[in-house]
Amino acid sequence: MIEKVNPSHPDKVADRIAGAIVDLAYDKDSNPKIAVEVLLGHNKCNIIIESSVRFKKEEVSNIVNRIVGFNVKLNLNQIKQDIHLSNNQKDKIRCGDNGIFKGSPLRECDKKLSSIARKIYSKYPYDGKYILDKDKLIICQSNASDEELIKMYPKAIINPLGYWTGGINVDSGATNRKLGSDMATSVTGGGLHGKDLSKADVSINIYAFLKAQKENKTIEISCAIGDEYIDGKPYEEIVSIAKKYIEEIGGFEKFAEWGLY
Repeated sequence: MIEKVNPSHPDKVADRIAGAIVDLAYDKDSNPKIAVEVLLGHNKCNIIIESSVRFKKEEVSNIVNRIVGFNVKLNLNQIKQDIHLSNNQKDKIRCGDNGIFKGSPLRECDKKLSSIARKIYSKYPYDGKYILDKDKLIICQSNASDEELIKMYPKAIINPLGYWTGGINVDSGATNRKLGSDMATSVTGGGLHGKDLSKADVSINIYAFLKAQKENKTIEISCAIGDEYIDGKPYEEIVSIAKKYIEEIGGFEKFAEWGLY
């Protein structure tokens, strides 16, 4: 059983905004320290940024307008990252947080639902969510023709409450609220989105997931802030693996669209 939401779901919109801000931080600094929280809905967007990088409000507003659209009121709060946390990374790349992580091999149902969600979204790029439970497929897709969806998936349960418009005018969205959709059966003590690569929530989650796919077994890792070695590797190497993965996807905003699969 698995649930997947698409990039226009309000929670994923929040993740995408946070990811785009992290992308901008890396444009300004090759090694920024940043954590972003986004809460939006009903024409309002609240953003808190803790960072070693300073942003102009116009830069953040441009990101929100590009992803969400205009006529969204932005409430932005920028705070310099805590000096003690910054000093942890001052001389050497060390683990930026405590955490527990479990990477799991993707199941066939995970791969199948991800493929279904992407196929529907390519035709209907609007808020949608999908569940696959054995042979039971539930499709809730806004701004879509039920007749077309029935043609695509004749055995599915489609929009059981009827036509809907979706988006942030119907629902609110917040960063890292759809980790089940992002990670399948993998588990994390933190969130994937809105953080730089020094954060274990980003780098170790990606590393554990990739290792689980490669070895086809569950990978469990724990870490403490300041750790220099994790899973027998220098933390710098784990960060490098995650960095390559993010770059190949196209950045943190692209990573936020679908998560790890």
